Amino acid sequence: MKIGKRSGRDDGAIGPPQDAASAGARAPAQPRGAAWAGRRRLLDRLQVRLAARAPAATGFATPPEPRSIGSLERGRDLLAGRALIEGERVQLEGRSIWDIGTAEASAAEALHDFAWLEDLAALGGAQARGRAQDWLQGWIARYGGGRGPGWAPRIMARRLMRWIDHAPFVLRGCTEDERARLLRSLGAQTAFLARHWQRAEPGLPRIEALAGLIHAGLSLEGIGDPAEPATGALAQEVTRRIDETGAIHSRNPEALLEILSLLGGTVQALVSAERRVPPVLRLAMGRIAATLRALRHADGGLARFHGGGRGAEGRLDQALAASGSRARPGPGLHMGYARLGAGRTTLILDAAPPPSGAGGAEPHASTLAFELTSGRRPLIVNCGAGGDFGPDWRQAGRATASHSTLALQGYSSARFGQAGRGGAERLTDGPRTVPVEPEAIALRLETAHDGWRRTHGLTHARILDLSSDGRSLTGEDLLTTLSPGDTRRFDQMLGQGGNRGLGFSIHFHLHPDVDAAEAEGGSAVALALRNGEIWVLRHDGAASLALERSMYLEAGRPAPRPTQQVVLSARAMAYATRVRWTLSKAQDTPQGLRDVARPEDEE
Repeated sequence: MKIGKRSGRDDGAIGPPQDAASAGARAPAQPRGAAWAGRRRLLDRLQVRLAARAPAATGFATPPEPRSIGSLERGRDLLAGRALIEGERVQLEGRSIWDIGTAEASAAEALHDFAWLEDLAALGGAQARGRAQDWLQGWIARYGGGRGPGWAPRIMARRLMRWIDHAPFVLRGCTEDERARLLRSLGAQTAFLARHWQRAEPGLPRIEALAGLIHAGLSLEGIGDPAEPATGALAQEVTRRIDETGAIHSRNPEALLEILSLLGGTVQALVSAERRVPPVLRLAMGRIAATLRALRHADGGLARFHGGGRGAEGRLDQALAASGSRARPGPGLHMGYARLGAGRTTLILDAAPPPSGAGGAEPHASTLAFELTSGRRPLIVNCGAGGDFGPDWRQAGRATASHSTLALQGYSSARFGQAGRGGAERLTDGPRTVPVEPEAIALRLETAHDGWRRTHGLTHARILDLSSDGRSLTGEDLLTTLSPGDTRRFDQMLGQGGNRGLGFSIHFHLHPDVDAAEAEGGSAVALALRNGEIWVLRHDGAASLALERSMYLEAGRPAPRPTQQVVLSARAMAYATRVRWTLSKAQDTPQGLRDVARPEDEE
């Protein structure tokens, strides 16, 4: 799989980097940053002591109900002493989950937000309950005084919601002292969050912090009314971060889904408590719902771009239903994505520059990449976000070669620099202009990006035509110079390479459930879906075709899933280099096939 070790430089290596030097290792932390982190931890402990003086929760205003369901399989693993942390299975061997050493902040977050509590609750039973009670009380004893990484507002909000939602599970059979410690900690954490939610980054993290504060304020008795000011702050944050089209700056479809889920749960809680719901919340939910419908494939999953996955099974349906909105997407782009659809085929393409600045939490170099689904079966995909498998996989997944688009050899279409507060490197350079022709609202899409114009003098143009029955997609990829300055820059780069041309490849990453085999004497590739459909990818002979290894990075899996990719490779020697290709159903493939089982079910 030609995934680069860093999003700025793609060297064609398979998997995460082994050599930190060749991969462009992160610069060591500066003493000033370390000193500030130390002061922040000290301040947190002082603030927690102050929050501990706040009134303890005396009980629950309404009987808590779980709003999300964990994994039965992961619950069994936890009970058997196996924890899945950042894609790595850790043997507990009788230890508490808090005895697991982890250097990665994201791995620590995965423990301290208590996502594992949902898995034990899904398993149920006395043993799972006892394990949950031990670990929860262990957290209070070890970290409840303000130590550890779990006092970031976003993590705290998740933890509060999970403690409250699963309170009947963890409180059953516990002692009065254990119940008192839990309620006291809930009160202290709510008081701390009420004072420090502004520390969460704008956008999803801050919305999550405020939603958790509202949930705690409405659910707990004896702690005052932090929900009222938090509701006003949430309305202001939503107004700032959700634009009139229902889009967010990060352009992460799954993050948009999380926002809709949080807003839906918050509105429902406010209505149940007979509180006023700010009109802006319902307005934003309707706009988001329409956008998410545009970013949804025919199989019900979201397009996987800019750090987002397809979404947990059923979560999108649940969020759309809770929104109460039936708004449909209008014409044009939606959050910077173009959608083509006909018959049983949907195609979603990234048709905008990658997000930059503080709001672009984890941009990918994915401009002009697309995903294609036939009915309930994903066919062409992007590799996805690799954050669950550690920082090296996260960086690999951001490279252009990890997406189904054209990649210039050794150089992604966007480059990233120093890491921001969230840990992911911020965008430093990339496409600034991505023109899109109006035909995007129908079955034809013409677009381009200038991500290599400043570095190589080249503009990448892509034309896609989907047939009216959805059985055939015709594509054309063009690398060209547009001005005398572009021509001079291209000649310079060509000379540096010994006039052998600039290598590039067009990648078509396949879903792991697709079986691929060379056909027609090696000039085409046959792609078989599990429902019996056969698609064939052909090209015009201007490039060489090969089947190569790839990886499918899917959240919740213990490891990346091996898969394949079709790669069309060529070299740009002239001021315009063109490759044409087609992806079409085999003639003997029926228009409609009965397709009941999902790929996940078959596994």
